[in-house]
Amino acid sequence: MSISNLGATTLYGCIKCQGVGKDGVPVVTASEGFEVTEITKKSILISCPDGNAASKFLMPYTSFSRIHTKSITSIDISSGGGLGVSCSTDGTMRIWQANNGDLRRDLVGHVYDVNCCRFFPSGIVVLSGGMDAQLKIWSVEDGNCSVTLNGHKGGILDTAIIERGRNIISSSRDGTARLWDCGKSTCLAVLADCGSPINGCSLGVAENTVNLGSPEHSPSEREIGTEGKLLLLAREDRKLQSIGLLSRQPIFMFEGSDAFNCCTFLSSTYILAGTQDGNIYQLDVRNTKTPLQLIHRSGSPVLSLLPCKEGFIASHGDGSCYIIQQDQDYVIEFSGPDCDPIYKVVLWEKFAYTCSRDSIVRKYQLLNF
Repeated sequence: MSISNLGATTLYGCIKCQGVGKDGVPVVTASEGFEVTEITKKSILISCPDGNAASKFLMPYTSFSRIHTKSITSIDISSGGGLGVSCSTDGTMRIWQANNGDLRRDLVGHVYDVNCCRFFPSGIVVLSGGMDAQLKIWSVEDGNCSVTLNGHKGGILDTAIIERGRNIISSSRDGTARLWDCGKSTCLAVLADCGSPINGCSLGVAENTVNLGSPEHSPSEREIGTEGKLLLLAREDRKLQSIGLLSRQPIFMFEGSDAFNCCTFLSSTYILAGTQDGNIYQLDVRNTKTPLQLIHRSGSPVLSLLPCKEGFIASHGDGSCYIIQQDQDYVIEFSGPDCDPIYKVVLWEKFAYTCSRDSIVRKYQLLNF
């Protein structure tokens, strides 16, 4: 067990279960310097008065160990919450029931590893990208691949879907980010060519005072929903880049302490980006010269970031995963793999799902949300 303030020294201790009470709640004690201040069947709140720090440890609601046999690299939950999709280094990509992990479909067609997968907003179509440099669009109903998009010269590392999915964005090891027309199976534009792998991308609506540039081209009639959008690119060369999606023009470039692995929008004004050395930068898109906040809870790579209520969820390469919220004086820690990287976290209503190198999908019920 470890507890730390943001940016402070981490405090280590241990907890021990002494049995289970009549109400089914475990009786837990903590080592010297720590105090168990709240406990339920699914969570334990541990505080350290001397260090002025506290963490709530959230236990898995359930877990699925039968979906894949090796590391699960990406995961998503359908808009209705009924289905999950995941891909693995065992070469498989599968559709499964989100409530119990029962398998529904195998999606077979990529060569080599599949790096990323996500549902379209409809919940019945899946987008995937692999080391074979291909993007594929799949039917959940029959498992068939209806569209294959070719054009990248390196593995696909991340994707974003624009509105309902007429257009999508991909980022690749070849250093490019591309805009695609799904209906015509064509690349509409190379949005960036930075000469360095683009590990992650995120698309959001920019605050209306941000100048997104004027397009130097007449948008294709096949380009839907790009107006007012800002694209973030997490680059291997330590740079976080933003581009006006319609104008194709650079908006800002921020240099971090190490390679950027992931990025996300907290709002139309605030963004987050995580680096290989464990730093999480919070930036204001109106002025990115100085971070609003630098969070460092672990020295291991930040692998996943996503907004959550009035805060965010982060996962790391050392197996740590947590929620930081502005309205709470403690951090919510997910109890999970000891040291296996957690590659992705997704939310659906009051549940969070994680995927890890240990090949287990864990489902958590978020309390007081």
